[in-house]
Amino acid sequence: MNASVEVVVSNESGLTQQIRSGEHVWYADEPPPFGNDKGPSPYELLLSSLGACTSMTLQLYAKRKQWDLRQVTVRLKHFRVHADDCMNCETHEGFLDRIDRDLELVGTLDDSQKKRLIEIAERCPVHRTLKSKIDIRTHLTPNK
Repeated sequence: MNASVEVVVSNESGLTQQIRSGEHVWYADEPPPFGNDKGPSPYELLLSSLGACTSMTLQLYAKRKQWDLRQVTVRLKHFRVHADDCMNCETHEGFLDRIDRDLELVGTLDDSQKKRLIEIAERCPVHRTLKSKIDIRTHLTPNK
């Protein structure tokens, strides 16, 4: 099993959550009327993880190939759609999640390079995690 970094999330007040990872601290929240809007929502954090990983993966790949990729912009939107509205989905009951990801690639790239970068975007580690079966194990920790 691979070791990973620990992320600790604890509530400050109401729905505002403090998130710590190493020396980094940031916040998550919900917009009013439920939260105080002190940070991105959990789904915005999820999208930002996918967007950051996509951009980093494309930049590393282009650098290795010595392609002229100067900037990557990733725009993401999350939708909950009715399963029967999805023609290419395995399930046709209830809801499913859909993420639309638009890439803007700045640099001198030909069509085959752009096509390859779209293929590479599908292989970024966070994308692959989201598309795989995820085993989440929840345990209760005793109070200190």
